[in-house]
Amino acid sequence: MLIVPGTAYASPPAPEIPFSAMADPSPSADGAFADLSPAVTARLDAAIRKVMREASVPGVTVGLWAPGKGSYVRSFGVADKATGAPMEPDLNMRIGSETKTFTVTALLELVDQDKVGLDDPIGKYIDDVPNGDRITLRELAGMRSGLFNYSMDEGFFKAFTSDPDRPFTPQELLDYSFSHPVQFAPGAEFEYSNTNLILLGLVVEKAGEMPLNEFIERNVLEPAGLTNTVFPTGAEFPSPHAHGYTNQTASGDIEDATDWNPSWGWAAGAMISDLQDLRSWARTLATGTLLTPETQAERLDIAPTTIPGAGYGLGIFNVQGWIGHNGSLPGYESLTVYLPEARATMVVLLNTDIVHDQAEPSTLFGEAITRIVSPGHVYNLPVTATRSSSESPSS
Repeated sequence: MLIVPGTAYASPPAPEIPFSAMADPSPSADGAFADLSPAVTARLDAAIRKVMREASVPGVTVGLWAPGKGSYVRSFGVADKATGAPMEPDLNMRIGSETKTFTVTALLELVDQDKVGLDDPIGKYIDDVPNGDRITLRELAGMRSGLFNYSMDEGFFKAFTSDPDRPFTPQELLDYSFSHPVQFAPGAEFEYSNTNLILLGLVVEKAGEMPLNEFIERNVLEPAGLTNTVFPTGAEFPSPHAHGYTNQTASGDIEDATDWNPSWGWAAGAMISDLQDLRSWARTLATGTLLTPETQAERLDIAPTTIPGAGYGLGIFNVQGWIGHNGSLPGYESLTVYLPEARATMVVLLNTDIVHDQAEPSTLFGEAITRIVSPGHVYNLPVTATRSSSESPSS
């Protein structure tokens, strides 16, 4: 998302989740996921409407699919508050930090092609990175580099909110980060930082010998069959799309952020997708169909974090057994996750990023939904895991 997960905080680390527990089993485990019956559907409708009402969410689309259990696809509320146009399941949405899953997949494809190594130092590819001779690509993808998160920089926040239509270059974003001292030694801690993904995007461009958006289109989106997913190079936004609403503004007032330029998120958060593409991507990401089994195992080597109940691999979360990523940037939030135990997929797309009662609205929906359909695997990601300051655009 452009989740802006950021600072480490003093919670006990989550227990490490072994890769074997995340494998994609052939039978659906009994009781792991509810039958999506009319009664369960009614409970889901009520729970989603309750979250919408309490968190003042204009519109949301939810998709659930599980073999042998049925499916649930619903849209609620409005896609445009000015016209009252309804939210629809086929709308394009900005997906923020879910972009990270595509950038890291591109990197891992280059690993499979022996063009980069996960344990290469970033300094092999990019000059003038603090600790560049020690920080590895693996540590960048796993959020353990120690590099300051540029989207937490006060100067960046002022520049962004004063002119949200302006483009940012990757180097400008890195300059915001590198003006701060490193936060900790490489590999010593987990701290979510968008800076890591900007660097990995530059590595993909250098080793892949083409712009990042083109590499991802040719080598990730096309092989995965994702025809409605795009990596914009500016503020372009394919129609039809929902309008997005945010209070990540200079005044703190709620504004329509639909056409704001997402270049500030670039490899960490600029992409656009829709419900059906994300349904497909959830399984592709979790099961590794674009990678060798060995490289997919590296991605799913989930390490403990300071986030209760969650671990992080290479550009991918495991939250109570749900594997995938969330996304948040001004006006939009998303959640795309896969539960291997039941081969179940959940996608949530909404048109606001305004935090409610110290919780991301995407997490509120994810938690309410999973309490009904997978009570043994309740998705809950604390707001401090994804946004360490309400004054920072997230990704």
